[in-house]
Amino acid sequence: MTETNARKTRVLIVDDEPDFTLMMGMALQQTGDYETREENQALQTVAAAREFQPDVVLLDVMMPDADGGDIAGDLKADDATSHIPIIFLTALVGNEETSLGGLVSGGHRFLPKPVSLAELMQCIREVTGKDSAPAA
Repeated sequence: MTETNARKTRVLIVDDEPDFTLMMGMALQQTGDYETREENQALQTVAAAREFQPDVVLLDVMMPDADGGDIAGDLKADDATSHIPIIFLTALVGNEETSLGGLVSGGHRFLPKPVSLAELMQCIREVTGKDSAPAA
């Protein structure tokens, strides 16, 4: 981050695999530009988003207790979270689908798993409209 008073981009990472959310959270935090929260219980996503108020939600598509599309619908239906952009992270799409400008469905971006940190950060900047963290 270039400014000492800049606000970090808040990212809620939702996936049923704790190792994945921890790894993604640590990688984003180490850049110095992100504050993250991990949620491994899909059905707790809306409550976590209401509490954390992220700038973006990274959401797995296939989880054992809920479908990512249903969770996205719940987030969009809640007045406190409806404005938050969602990026789906999924093994259901490959690099070839997303390399041509990114796969967008239902207004949401899809990135393949595994995703590179550079690609993830670029997508976060695009969906949040933040080229860099804004001043507080």
